[in-house]
Amino acid sequence: MTTERKSWQRCDACGAEFDERDASPRCRECGGLLAIVHTPPVGTPTELRARFGTADNRHSSGVWRFGEIVLPTATATAVTHPEGNTPLLSRPAISAWADIDSLLLKHEGHNPTGSFKDRGMTVGVTQAARIGARAVACASTGNTSASLASYAAQAGLPALVFVPEGQIAIGKLTQSLAYGARTLLVPGDFDACLRLVEEASDALGIYLLNSINPFRLEGQKTIVLEMLMQLDWTVPDWVVFPAGNLGNTSAFGKALAEAHAWGLISRLPRLAAIQAEGASPFARAFARGFDHLEPMAAETVATAIKIGAPASYERGVRAIRATDGVVCSVTDAEILEAKAVIDRAGVGCEPASAATVAGVRKLREQGVIRPGDQVVGVLTGHVLKDSGVLKLMHQEMEPPPAWANRPIRITPDIDAVRRVLDASADGK
Repeated sequence: MTTERKSWQRCDACGAEFDERDASPRCRECGGLLAIVHTPPVGTPTELRARFGTADNRHSSGVWRFGEIVLPTATATAVTHPEGNTPLLSRPAISAWADIDSLLLKHEGHNPTGSFKDRGMTVGVTQAARIGARAVACASTGNTSASLASYAAQAGLPALVFVPEGQIAIGKLTQSLAYGARTLLVPGDFDACLRLVEEASDALGIYLLNSINPFRLEGQKTIVLEMLMQLDWTVPDWVVFPAGNLGNTSAFGKALAEAHAWGLISRLPRLAAIQAEGASPFARAFARGFDHLEPMAAETVATAIKIGAPASYERGVRAIRATDGVVCSVTDAEILEAKAVIDRAGVGCEPASAATVAGVRKLREQGVIRPGDQVVGVLTGHVLKDSGVLKLMHQEMEPPPAWANRPIRITPDIDAVRRVLDASADGK
């Protein structure tokens, strides 16, 4: 008697299929990217929604509450912190700046290591542990390495993280060091790190946990599933998010396609992927009708999306096309202004996250997003992920921008404090 398989891996390019425990990072037949395919869950849409729960009936993990459509054979042995259950925030000041009536912010910076990467890493490291990996590794601009280091430590697995030397925010680098990962500083950019870690994976049998890993995407797709659950499974008009290596673009497209196919939602929202202008190969390809990808030398203050040759380009294209989505880019100046607005609203985020809100504002100016559209923007990382940018913004930029919040040197007397207080009351 054979047991029906619940999940397996399928190549996006040639359709070859592999067991869910196969450790190869790419298709063994053609080298294409792999995706996880699930047997449709049993039950009506109403029954499925009830099993997943509600925002008021929380599973300890916002990823593994969806375990039967993430990795059903591993839910009992998951390496979980826990993660997920991140808030949907509404702040009138941010909505007003973006010129949108209804803007909700899904803040993934509330995850254990401060970014959305924890959602993918709980699944990826769980898979690494169950197949007996000798070690795990990733290339990273910071957030992936911090998350990998934390979850690998929890699982008792050796971890190698490959980071571009001199191009990683100190808050992210110190997390990797603190959690015990062997941190390898590589001359060059993120793309050079990714090439090297893929070679090391092939030659040394290390389990690769970049976003090309299909199990990572299974965890990251729960950002959208949880957001829909928090909205009582009503569908917003837009989901807007920052885009670098296009893992989230791919994961969000997969989540929406599955949710629609299984009757959890009746229509698809439109996806809007926002890139930094200095790292915008996806946006440039979109402007050309997605004719082809032209890699570029990436340069942006938003280091989390400082990627010039996104590995998941084809998947990202499919997600944008399937949702009638758009891709646009915003300048570093626009990113920093949006970040200042988000921070001053008491929300806070890293620069790459601020690209989301800057993108909403730009798409409003272009008339792509209408003022009455319901928009959910994803903030991917915590405000302290890049403290160096905060110092630049508020203490070092000359001339100081209007939103700069300079420290004030005072004499040690009450009159000096009073003058500051009075000036604050006057809005100065």
